[in-house]
Amino acid sequence: MKTALKSIVRDPSLAPEGKLKIDWVQAHMPVLNQIRKEFERDQPFKGLRVAISLHLEAKTAYLAKVVQAGGAEVVITGSNPLSTQDDVCAALVEDGIAVYAKYNPDPQEYKNLMVKTLETKPDLIIDDGGDLVSILHSERQDLIAQVRGGAEETTTGILRLKAMEKDGSLKFPMVAVNDAYCKYLFDNRYGTGQSVWDGINRTTNLVVAGKNVVVNGYGWCGKGVAMRAKGLGANVIVTEVDAIRAVEAYMDGFTVLSMEEAAKVGEFFVTVTGNKDVIRGEHIAHMKDGAILSNAGHFDIEVNLVELAAMSVSKRVVRRNIEEYVLKDGRKIYVLAEGRLVNLAAGDGHPAEIMDMTFALQAIALRHVNENYESIGSKVVNVPYELDELVARTKLESLGIKIDTLSEEQKAYLDSWASH
Repeated sequence: MKTALKSIVRDPSLAPEGKLKIDWVQAHMPVLNQIRKEFERDQPFKGLRVAISLHLEAKTAYLAKVVQAGGAEVVITGSNPLSTQDDVCAALVEDGIAVYAKYNPDPQEYKNLMVKTLETKPDLIIDDGGDLVSILHSERQDLIAQVRGGAEETTTGILRLKAMEKDGSLKFPMVAVNDAYCKYLFDNRYGTGQSVWDGINRTTNLVVAGKNVVVNGYGWCGKGVAMRAKGLGANVIVTEVDAIRAVEAYMDGFTVLSMEEAAKVGEFFVTVTGNKDVIRGEHIAHMKDGAILSNAGHFDIEVNLVELAAMSVSKRVVRRNIEEYVLKDGRKIYVLAEGRLVNLAAGDGHPAEIMDMTFALQAIALRHVNENYESIGSKVVNVPYELDELVARTKLESLGIKIDTLSEEQKAYLDSWASH
């Protein structure tokens, strides 16, 4: 029998506001609603404890409730100090979910809340950026033995997990949810594309049309950011380190420049790489007065804020989620959301209908790893295609869309190597 858990949240009285947010997204997440019905019937997580580290807002909260409906005792923490919503946290506590999260805790408290989540000794994990898994393997190996496996949300997290698998340090299986078609084709492209500009526009209240927008990185997230910037009327410039993606951006109609050249003309900058030091002091030295820097990669390391601060004579908050750095020559550079994820730290994240598909993948991937962890072993594995397609088919059904199916004769033709 697992011991009862006591939550750590900022203000329990905010629960009614959080409940309204969760109710709203639930009404717009038909795929997850269908999975919830199956979980309530089958109880795949009965008797198990599931730890979740994701951006703790309403859509994540509903995922937690769906996992809970499958019989799990759920404990949840944030994956970014500025994306946690205190009212949502309070609402989850009222629903019997243990929460260790607050909006904008100091760095040590943020880390402590993650550790506290792991100290509940979960059987399964849903992670974002590999933070929980990293802490388990580097600092709290005493808590690993009970973990059956988990699922990872992001490109950054999967890169970390594959590095661990490669050097033999990974101790349990993880499903690479980010690599599923229904994740990167829709969440990374359409979700990031819309939510990044939601965050930038609501924060700056400035026009995008006619401006030079520099998108650093042309992976699936970068494709979405560039596509939506074009739709807003921007002149879009892409920077890349991958020659194939650079050619793709060029053929998609975007200007491709080195960062050194792009820095001279950009007015909005959006980093979407998952790597560090994408925008450095050497680039900032060439930027226009009034340039706006933002990040849509996982961690707050893509814009080198240490170098920016060293080049500045003053820094102040000029608007919520906008910091103004005044350089020694008088130019002003603006950083959104402290260089953290602009779509979540300065917005509400991806649209509910997008996260419906992604979190449906998370839920069924968690069920998959729980049912197969012994046979999978300590590896990073993809979401099985049939589960990926199941999410897409459920999405189509919710939209009232029907598609064709192959006849037996057509299947035989595709499976045959002989001449016809």
